[in-house]
Amino acid sequence: MQTTLSLAQLKHKSLEEILQSVLNSQQVITVQFPNGAEIIIQPKSKLKPLPILKGYIPEGWKEAIYSESEK
Repeated sequence: MQTTLSLAQLKHKSLEEILQSVLNSQQVITVQFPNGAEIIIQPKSKLKPLPILKGYIPEGWKEAIYSESEK
């Protein structure tokens, strides 16, 4: 969800309030300045942990790769 607000609408809110609102609602806020410039504030998504895969690495795998390339 994206919300566009003017700088005047945010003037009486603290930076902490604005950032907490973005974080809690997981929404993107676009702040418009009087000269037409815009700043986008959005929360960073958390990455899921990598899966743990079953398997193994055989002994000597590295030496085997390099010995094959020398031939």
